[in-house]
Formats: sequence, structure tokens, C-alpha cells
Amino acid sequence: MLRRILAITRKEIIHIIRDPRSLSIMFMMPVIQLILLGYTATTDVEHLSTAVLDQDQSPQSRELVDAYRASNYFDVRFYVSSEGELGRLIDAGEAKAGIIIPAGYGRNLTGDHEASIAFVIDGSIPSVAATAFSAAQTVAQAQSTVLIEQLYGIDVEQQGGIDVRPRVWYNPDMKSANFMIPGLIAMILQIQSTLFTALSIAREKEEGTIEQLIVTPLKSIELIVGKVMPYVAVSLFNLVEVLIIGVLWFGIPVQGSVLLLLALGVIALLSSLGIGLLASTIAHTQQEAIFLIFFLMLPFMFLSGFFFPLEAMPRVLQWISYLIPLRYLLVIVRGIILKGAGLSILWEQVLALLLFASATLVLAASRFRKRL
Repeated sequence: MLRRILAITRKEIIHIIRDPRSLSIMFMMPVIQLILLGYTATTDVEHLSTAVLDQDQSPQSRELVDAYRASNYFDVRFYVSSEGELGRLIDAGEAKAGIIIPAGYGRNLTGDHEASIAFVIDGSIPSVAATAFSAAQTVAQAQSTVLIEQLYGIDVEQQGGIDVRPRVWYNPDMKSANFMIPGLIAMILQIQSTLFTALSIAREKEEGTIEQLIVTPLKSIELIVGKVMPYVAVSLFNLVEVLIIGVLWFGIPVQGSVLLLLALGVIALLSSLGIGLLASTIAHTQQEAIFLIFFLMLPFMFLSGFFFPLEAMPRVLQWISYLIPLRYLLVIVRGIILKGAGLSILWEQVLALLLFASATLVLAASRFRKRL
């Protein structure tokens, strides 16, 4: 009995060794998982992009802005002249927080009155919003003590200091479901369409039926389109299905246009199909295709902002994330569902997906023709 088991074990080892691509993925996957999780699995958010609306223009208001900048939690990148301009920056995701300093702030701070400021927070990512909320209060309290006791010689107990009035947009209750469900919609759309496309062609190769299709009058483009069209329909149906469950079961509010979401979902599918076709030109079997797609999906999940905020990652990984199409799809889905964003705000993400889809489809089609 032991001899027979060892014989089967030896046969399986030989089979694994003769498949170097699967073997490489087996050994590389845990290493990449550890590295990615080690750097991305954190909610310690710093250097949040911040916009400032300073309506006071006093030395005290400038010192407050400097205090927020010095805290390392906030990077003041924009100075705006109106609340509308500040709102557009937050809608577009260019700013995650906004400081509004009203006129009379400096006068109230040095007098006997409480000086109030408004702090606008993008609540679409709850962990980022919670960090911004806490840091805004902490920095204001510290700055209030410094300015009142040290600079002005006024007893902090005898006057109001700085009162931070937070405004959490898009997700006022900072519910994690409002962040995760739209992300899951994007992830399902990405993974299913990519995996099904790669498996469809790999199955034809594995079963030896791809040669039968080649000798038919079908052109290569007709063959590719015919193979992937059913999975496009399935992926769109799943998108609608998950969206309905998210709204009715989890109570996710949809602020934007569902038709726009479906239209942009089709554009996102093009990039997924390109990745799936490209993987199918590399894999010879369905098992190889599955390994390869899940190997690709690891950086997609960890570096796109699906699980952990991009703001918490090292700068190098943030730059690498620009090469991942799921990053742009997440911005689109969350932007439409949570913020009610339109094309005027999401056009950069749409353009990035179109460029990525064009590049992957052209490369995949070229490799596929050579393989045929």
C-alpha cells in the first residue's frame, strides 16, 4: 500500500515539476501576499490631501493651517476661494478633507469669544474619515492651547478656544457597508469577466477543439467576440443583481445614475476582457488560467483601494496602483453610488480605463493571432 502511495506521489511531483509556470505561481504567491499585506494592510492614514478656504486671511488663520500641515495627517494642496470649489475637489476625490476658516476667526480667537471652523470630511472611506475626524479635533485643540496660553498670554480656561465643527459628506454615519458593497460590485465585475474569458479559451485549448474552430470560416476577431459575448452579458447581469441586493438588503443609497453606472461598467469590462484574453494566450490549461488570474488579482485587490485606503500605503505602491484598472473602476462605482458623481467628474477614470482596455486588447489580439 505504501509503495503504491509513493508511486502516485512521485508521479504527481514529476507532473508539477514539468509545469514550471504553475510551479512558479505556487511559490511566488505566498511571498507576494506577505509583501503586499505587510505594506497595504494598515489603516494608519497620513498625508491626506486637504483643501483650505481661508475667509479670514489673518495671522491666526495662517498659523492654524500651518499647524494642520505640520501634523503629518494633512497635506494642504489646494487653496480655494469658495465652498463650491472645495466641494468639487472633494467630489472628484482630489481632496479628502477641507478646512473652512470663517471671517472673524482671528478676532474671536484673541478675544473672549469662541472661534469656530468647519472641517469637511469625505466619508466615503470610513477609516480615512475617522482618522481625519480625530486628527482635526486633536490639532485644533493643541493649536488653541499654544496660541492662547503661549502667544497671547490669555488663560485658556477663560475663553472658548477653537471649536471644530465637522461635516461628513456622502457617508455621514461612516458605515463600512457603504464603502465595501460598492467595492464588491466593482470586484465582482472585474474578476468574473476576466476569469470566465480566460477559462473559455483555455478550455478550447485543453480539449483540443480550438483547432476545429480555426478551420471554420470564422475570422479570429469573430471567434474572440463570439466567445466573450456571453460572459459580458453574465457580468452585466451580475452587476445589476449585486446592485439590487446592496440597495434592498444592505440599504446602500444610490446617489447617482444607474444607467451611467451600467454604461461605464461596459467600458470597464473591455479592460477585463483584455486581461482575460492576454492570460489565455499564456495558459495552456484551465488550471493554469485559474492560477494566473488569481495571481493577478492579488495586487489588484490590495493595491486598488478595495480593502485598504490608498492614502495609508507607501508612495511607491500608490504609484504602482495607477497601473491597475480596478483602481479606476472603484473610483467610478463608489463615486456614482455614494457621491452621485457624473462624467464631468469621472472622465479621467473613464479615459484611463479606455486606454488600458485598448492596450490590453491590442496586445492580447496580437498574441492570440500568433498562437493560432
